[in-house]
Amino acid sequence: MYAALWRALPGPVALKALLVVVLLAVVIVVCFQWVFPLVASWMPYGETTVGTDAGTAALLPQLFSLREDL
Repeated sequence: MYAALWRALPGPVALKALLVVVLLAVVIVVCFQWVFPLVASWMPYGETTVGTDAGTAALLPQLFSLREDL
């Protein structure tokens, strides 16, 4: 696929390399400006399967008892 893109670009090697860099920059900007925010709105970031504070509350007594044993 990259070879086909390289052959489709006009001009000498230096111009082709510059065009590839510009095209890559455009793709990155488009992804960060429109694609990633759109996909982030569909991601379930607020839905966690871990409790809020139950894990640390259950772990703290064990940690203190281990420290006393030392």
